[in-house]
Amino acid sequence: MRYSPAAAALALLAAVSSSVSYGADYEPDPLAAALVAAGKAKLQAGDTQGATDQFEAALTVDPGYSAIYLDLAEAARVEGLQGKAIHYYREAQERDPDNFAAISGEGEALLEKGALEKARVNLSKLESLCGESCAETRQLAAAIANDSRSMVLTAEAVTPEPVITQN
Repeated sequence: MRYSPAAAALALLAAVSSSVSYGADYEPDPLAAALVAAGKAKLQAGDTQGATDQFEAALTVDPGYSAIYLDLAEAARVEGLQGKAIHYYREAQERDPDNFAAISGEGEALLEKGALEKARVNLSKLESLCGESCAETRQLAAAIANDSRSMVLTAEAVTPEPVITQN
């Protein structure tokens, strides 16, 4: 009982000091930042495989630099690998659940795969998190509005009219 006040004070100190460091912005490793910059330059030049190699090398140097997953996803989308891009976007969201760019990017990749309803779920998630005026929300909403694909019909959706003929 006589140690209770001291234990409570230490617990309070630990909680306060850990919450202060938790809110600090992440500073990536300088080598990882240089590799990401080189990867973005290669992606701009059209060398998606070289860009992917640079991004993966940066992730090896600094595994905590979760923004690299967005770059990897962008490179995968350029290559037409939307499933892989969705994986990278979800990895970024796992590390930062409120990453609006990852939610929007995943929605666009889902739309490119033809999963319109799942893209709309991402849009509603963005609208609830950051509102309708958020840049990521507007970008995903515009992509959904500009989707020119026709709806895919299932066999159950189309039922033929029975035709009766006499022999």
